[in-house]
This record gives sequence, C-alpha cells and structure tokens, in this order.
Amino acid sequence: MKKQKLNTAQLALVAGITAMLIAPIQTQGQTTAKIDATPPAADAASKSPSIYDQIWRYAEWYRSDGNPVIQSFKFTGRFQLDYAHVDADQGDHDEWNIRRFRLGAKATLFKDFTVHAEADLNPQEPRPFYQKLTDCYLAWGRSKELVVTVGKQSAGFTLDGMTSSKELIALDRGNLANNLWFPEEYFPGVSASGRPGRWRYFLGLFTSGSSNPEFGSFDGGVFSLATVGYDFAKELHAKKAELAVNCVYQEKDENNSFTRRLNDVGSVNFNYDKGRWGFRADVSGGLGYLGQSDLWGAMVMPYYHLTDKLQAVARYTYITSDEVNGIRLARYENEVVSGRGDEYNEVYLGLNYYFYGHKLKIQTGVQYAEMRDRANDGGKYSGWAWTTGLRIGW
Repeated sequence: MKKQKLNTAQLALVAGITAMLIAPIQTQGQTTAKIDATPPAADAASKSPSIYDQIWRYAEWYRSDGNPVIQSFKFTGRFQLDYAHVDADQGDHDEWNIRRFRLGAKATLFKDFTVHAEADLNPQEPRPFYQKLTDCYLAWGRSKELVVTVGKQSAGFTLDGMTSSKELIALDRGNLANNLWFPEEYFPGVSASGRPGRWRYFLGLFTSGSSNPEFGSFDGGVFSLATVGYDFAKELHAKKAELAVNCVYQEKDENNSFTRRLNDVGSVNFNYDKGRWGFRADVSGGLGYLGQSDLWGAMVMPYYHLTDKLQAVARYTYITSDEVNGIRLARYENEVVSGRGDEYNEVYLGLNYYFYGHKLKIQTGVQYAEMRDRANDGGKYSGWAWTTGLRIGW
C-alpha cells in the first residue's frame, strides 16, 4: 500500500520527538552507550549516566528482584521514520513514510516467566490506527540454555530476517531477505531456543494461514524453522564470528497468505565483528510452489567505524530465479515497478550515526539496482534510490 505524505500535524509530531531526543547531544559529551561493533572505550562504570541513560530509564516502570510475583515491567516499542527518493529509468517516486510504530510492554513474572505484547500502529494513515499484534507470547526459561515460547513471536531466518529492525546496520532489510524470508515476521506458534556456550539453536513450529490482526485464522498450512549456529570468535580472534544455518519447511497450501510460496528454504550466514570493522554475509535459496520459481541469492555487507559514533556500510546483493518473474523488487523500488524479474543486482553505500547505540540513530544510504526481466512483462528496473531514516527503540 502506498503511504500518504505526512500532514503538518504529523510532521510537527515527528520533529518534536526528534528534537527532544537528539537535542541533548549539543550539551552532553560522549554518551556511555556503544554499538555492539564499536572498539572498546573507557570504563563506562566510571562515568555518570548520560542524558540518554536518564531518558531511557523511564521505559522501565518497575523493578524489584525481591518481589516473588513480578520482578520487572518495561515499556517496549519502536518508532522508525523514512524519507525515500527513487530515480529510475522507469519512473520516479518520493515519500515520507512512518515505517514502523509499535508500542507494548514486557513483564518478568515468578522469576522464570516473561510476558510480552506489542501492537503495530499507523499514525500516518490512522483508519484504522491499530494494525495488528506483533509479539504476544509467554516464555519460560531458567537459563540461557533453554527458553520455551508459546504465542505470536518472531520467526526469523536469513541474516537480515534474524536481525531485529531496531538493529539493522543498513537502513532496511536487503532484497535477499525480502524474497526468501517471509513478508510477515510474527506468527503464532511454539519454539525452543537457547545459547549453550558458544552454540545457539532455535526450533519452532508455526501456523501460516490467512491472518486477522491478532492470531490468524489457522486455515492454512504450518511451517517448521530450525537454526543452528556456532561462534568462532575465539579461534578467529574477533568479538564475534558466528556461523549459522537456517532450514525451513512449509506445507504447500494456497491459504498461506503471509509467507512466501516457498516450501523449502535454506540459508547459510556469517556475522564477523572485529571491533572497528567487520562484515556480514548470507547465501540463501528456496524451492517454490504454486507459480513461484525456485531462486537463490547472496549478500555481503562490510562495515567500518569511522568514529565511535559514525559507521560506514556497504552491501552487494545478487538474486537469480530459475524461471521468469521469480524475483520481487525492494520496498521503495516496488513503488516504481510492481512487476517481477529473474535476476537482481544491487549496490548500497550508507552512513549511520549512533546518538545512543541502536536505541537512537540516524541512517542514510544510496543504492543502485538493476533487475532483468526476460519475460518483458513489466519487471525490468534500473535506477538509483536514496533513503534516510530516524530509528528510535525502547
């Protein structure tokens, strides 16, 4: 759905939120928060809390380890605003877009249980204002080795698909995830996950039928998701060097409305963090059904920290499909060309400025993409896009 332009009141609201959160940078020195891949800084414990620390503390409404019933209650959510401009041979497009706005709460109960519920809202096109539930689950876990989760939860696979939209280092998920991951992130189901030592695993079973805003109608098939990963940081002398494998099997059902029509998907991805620099890479493929072609692709994304707060990111993406019309364009490219093609190439260059780690950042990026369309039925694309976004998470 094409987003409407923000009206004056909406722009004023966005400007107010931005000014409130970013203005303290003019009076505050270096904050104590660092992004995960930033080189080690001075001992944060020796510094007084920054203005951002003080603001974000208000997200935690209650904490008491001595209370046997409720140990914590937190306000959760995210606000993400984009400006996008596309200049392609096939046409132009530009828009302001409240990309995501979510509000919710998370509570720890009886020491071992977590309850989390969050709603997706749309103040830009507020009819309806409430869109759907995203997270709505109950989790149990006494340690990081085993956590069992029941309810509506994230089912992430591929490198970008496993990364929260709060923590992406490119402005948005790449087109490899857009084609092979599912367009809906949250599904009702049950999962078991954990991080024993340097291993990580995730095993889940989810329903993928047509959806209502809450838990869906359960009229489609189911899909299973398995992830196994291992961190080679010690062997490679890095902060992180995690190799992961994702495997997805989905029942072939025409009522699978919020998944891609791929019954088998596999992904091998690697996340390497040396401190000041690093890279992420992903090779993924899927077998299609009901008219969706088999396809596979690869993505590599190096990054470098120019300062503790300024990060440069590059990305190259390649996708190919066995048959014509197997590949979709990315979010804003699709506003110019809605057809599909059979080979996609993209180069992205971006800068990120972290005011308060991933909790408050501005990201901007320029990309050039081409898509081949052997069928010559409206999927050919060649053009530039520039997108800038404000990302706030709590």
